Amino acid sequence: MSLLIPSFIDGRPCHGQGERFPTLNPATGQVIGEVHEALAADVEAAIASAQAGFEVWSAMSGAERGRVLSRAAAILRERNDELAALEVADTGKPIQEAAVVDVASGADCLEYFGGAAATLTGAQYPFKTALAYTRREPLGLCVGIGAWNYPIQIACWKSAPALAAGNAMIFKPSELTPMTAVKLAEVYAEAGLPPGVFNVLQGRGATGALLAQHPEVAKVSLTGSVPTGKRVMAAAAGTLKRVTMELGGKSPLIVFDDADLEQAVSAAMMANFYTQGEVCTNGTRVFVQRALLPRFLERLAERTALLRVGDPSDPVTEVGALISAAHHDKVMGYIAQGLEAGARLVVGGTAVTVPGCGGWFVAPTVFADCRDDMSIVQEEIFGPVMSVLAFDAEDEVLARANATRFGLAAGVFTQDIKRGHRMAARLKTGLCWINNYNITPVEMPFGGARESGIGHENSLLALEHYTQVKTVYLELGDVACSYR
Repeated sequence: MSLLIPSFIDGRPCHGQGERFPTLNPATGQVIGEVHEALAADVEAAIASAQAGFEVWSAMSGAERGRVLSRAAAILRERNDELAALEVADTGKPIQEAAVVDVASGADCLEYFGGAAATLTGAQYPFKTALAYTRREPLGLCVGIGAWNYPIQIACWKSAPALAAGNAMIFKPSELTPMTAVKLAEVYAEAGLPPGVFNVLQGRGATGALLAQHPEVAKVSLTGSVPTGKRVMAAAAGTLKRVTMELGGKSPLIVFDDADLEQAVSAAMMANFYTQGEVCTNGTRVFVQRALLPRFLERLAERTALLRVGDPSDPVTEVGALISAAHHDKVMGYIAQGLEAGARLVVGGTAVTVPGCGGWFVAPTVFADCRDDMSIVQEEIFGPVMSVLAFDAEDEVLARANATRFGLAAGVFTQDIKRGHRMAARLKTGLCWINNYNITPVEMPFGGARESGIGHENSLLALEHYTQVKTVYLELGDVACSYR
């Protein structure tokens, strides 16, 4: 019998009233658990529980809330290996990544916002015969909707600032990766979080829609695709909920001919092959200045060919399994489109059979001689597929890099610091790295522009998305009344 993966409501695990559906290990294709989908009655139970929990949690001081988050961070670190192994089974990513990034970055986030919880203050505005001041108050009940590429990290990124500010949160993980959000709920409970303050509802799109449109929900935070973001935003509009969204991207990585070649190749590989390419910020359009292009491609091909595709639970594996059979077929379809459009295959381009696994693996793939109008250049693939394009001049590459509806991230490699800053200022993105890529410490804001998102995760800016400002005016003199 497979594992039954629960929801978590009011401080305890429970099962939804909907139909049961399986979750698969991407590396093996085998069922590792079954989930009961949450229906409307489950949503109502979670809402009622969260409202009751909010009354208790929001009445606590910021310092008290911060201590709970800090204890939860410590528990996450203690259980790093156990949780990383679950994340590998759920996502197909290599254990060498999950063991050092996924759980640890979530713990960093809890610790950061635990420390910030007591800093939420207002401002005062003195007048001649009056005083005004502001209070920064929690919104109430927030909903987080997660993606399948970084399940526990995303659950932490959404819940930590929400809880630090005094809100309650209902979190819906992706139906493809349901396991670790419940473990996070258990960690919170062990750390002293009151029942109902962090609930988890399992389910598919219909469950998310019920939450996004519920009138008692004040805020929705989504990590997902652009189409999903538009649907959630439309549902939230019914009651003018606040929304923050971290959506898709087709980010440019721009390498000038004065760049450090090894560093630029390292960044391009990390920006395309980490987590099998299933990273929203990935720099999948790699623009290389023409004079450097031959050497760049030669070194890129040499190093990419050495990447080890294999069993994600093996510590030597560097590229794991794609999340599902459907997604594997989608990625392979894009590779076929690239070949058909005339892109030159430099390395990869094939499905990979891993002995003893049987899951969904694709070799890290590099295309050269790409054109801006190719589907592999225009559309988000979300797999280990890199498109390399030549450019000649700064203004030219800026125009081409910005010619997309997305605007999540960008990277620039150059030894000319002035040019690096010029490029960062003119690239239409929410994030820009100079001489590095995909570095996301919790202390700095993370968010996109245009169709890549609204608002920010992480940093103190995130607290602004989970609080509202109330202005209080205190009269110290007399009411100025012109009536008799």
